[in-house]
Amino acid sequence: MCTVVYCTMPTWRTQLKLSTISAVKTKSSLKLELDAVDNELARGEERAALSLVKGLQGQPGGLRCFGAARQVPQRDYTLDELKLNGIEASSLLSPVDATLGSIERNLQLAASVGGISAWIAFQPSAQQALYLSLGFLFLWTLDLVSFNGGIGSLVLDTIGHTFSQKYHNRVIQHEAGHFLIAYLVGILPKGYTLSSFEALKKEGSLNVQAGTAFVDFEFLEEVSTGKLSATMLNRFSCIALAGVATEYLLFGYAEGGLADINQLDMLLKSLGFTQKKVNSQVRWAVLNTILILRRHKEARTMLAEAMSMGRSVGFCIDIVERNVNDADI
Repeated sequence: MCTVVYCTMPTWRTQLKLSTISAVKTKSSLKLELDAVDNELARGEERAALSLVKGLQGQPGGLRCFGAARQVPQRDYTLDELKLNGIEASSLLSPVDATLGSIERNLQLAASVGGISAWIAFQPSAQQALYLSLGFLFLWTLDLVSFNGGIGSLVLDTIGHTFSQKYHNRVIQHEAGHFLIAYLVGILPKGYTLSSFEALKKEGSLNVQAGTAFVDFEFLEEVSTGKLSATMLNRFSCIALAGVATEYLLFGYAEGGLADINQLDMLLKSLGFTQKKVNSQVRWAVLNTILILRRHKEARTMLAEAMSMGRSVGFCIDIVERNVNDADI
């Protein structure tokens, strides 16, 4: 009677199968955790959402990339050093929205032509013309005073998204840059909107523009004490410049993001920074942000695609995690 000895191939296949099952379970578990993050954010429980993310930070099968960005040393970088890294600061830090500016001029021209045509066609009396002029002036003033120009911005932004694919794509990439940099430096995004109309639907206010929002209670708590740590300041400096930096990398110049730059400038000056110190902080943040974005180009591209489809924050985090190489963090 003999003993039958089986070859090791079935064992190898069994081990492979078990490994695959383990990987699937890990991915499924992470998805459930990220769904829980989405649920907490939807409920407005920002602290709970951040606690979940920090609990997964750096854990096996967890979040490798949250707060894991490789950053340049902080020091006073010169404009020449930025140029050596392929960065022309003037094209990045002086954004002019040429697309919306062109749309606004065309609308003004169309309104003028329409007004003249209406005048010729209907020949209103002087009194009727006065009433019409006062009516338009009242509406324009009401928008500026009550809505801070929100109605005009809503109209321009909606036309831009509808008729300019370049503008539409630029806004998506701009916000993807904010989201990605925030996540990689350790600030949790809590939501985003890609148009003024979407912001109006979500927030119910004309004063809210398209943008990315963050879980920033830690930042606000530090500001309220009057002592903002260098780590927190550096994070939000990079986040503020991430949109214009993304546009610069993709198009060679930035059009949107002037408000981001102005807010950062106001923050730094409120902290008592001299202009020299402001310039130093901004140059470091520009260099750091640009290099991170270059390193994670694929992740940003895939993230922008997910955001264009309106995916949840948890889904977008998963996209980042799956498209960042270990060697790049």
